[in-house]
Amino acid sequence: MQVKTKGIVISETNYSETSKILNILTEDYGLIGVISKGSRNIKNKLRGVSNKMNYCEYTISYKEKGLSTLIEGNNLNSFKNIYTDMKKAIYSFFLMDLFYQVLKENNNKNLFKLLESSLIKINDGLNEKLICIIVEIKLLEYLGVSLNLDCCTSCGREDDFLTIAINDGGLVCKNCYHEGYIFNEKTLKLFLLLAKIDLSIIKKLELTDESAFKEIDKFLDEYYNFYTGIYLNKKEKLELFK
Repeated sequence: MQVKTKGIVISETNYSETSKILNILTEDYGLIGVISKGSRNIKNKLRGVSNKMNYCEYTISYKEKGLSTLIEGNNLNSFKNIYTDMKKAIYSFFLMDLFYQVLKENNNKNLFKLLESSLIKINDGLNEKLICIIVEIKLLEYLGVSLNLDCCTSCGREDDFLTIAINDGGLVCKNCYHEGYIFNEKTLKLFLLLAKIDLSIIKKLELTDESAFKEIDKFLDEYYNFYTGIYLNKKEKLELFK
């Protein structure tokens, strides 16, 4: 079956002497494996659309099971600002690696919009650190371990929150707190704000409190390690830019 769909290449592996196997997160079919025949040849028409972070409208000979075959691709966004900025590029590649791990657990096609929005916003100049934090929070839902950010996880109280606790999986009020992180008031407010942001519509995003960012980032690393089995193993590369 031949189909057309938007897609973002989130990983690539050389195959035979001239081809590649691509994992493409598509708008309509979720993550699919695709063979891009001859794309390692300089003059091959698929060469320019068969690289990690290519964002194209792809024509694919689609198979529900097994490898599909790439027929052609038309570029939708070159992400020029990402490719010419090492900091943006490293954060963007971290995101694609994270999405790939999540998609192994939940091949939900709604993840396409989240990755699409993330890369577009980074390319448009929004703060890549905060984009990554927002995405990490939102991906917890697809892993089945989303944080309870509506009320105290112990008593249901809807105000007087003290912190977000790893062991409790969400907000904890002052009366119920027993151990773990204690976010200061500014950090807690920033966390709750980032968790509610819709990346597809936001126009401006700036990092004004570096210490709060680092505290939230550390919390999410530990939360992922505790609940998901996904180790954010690319974070070491990002440390150069924190």
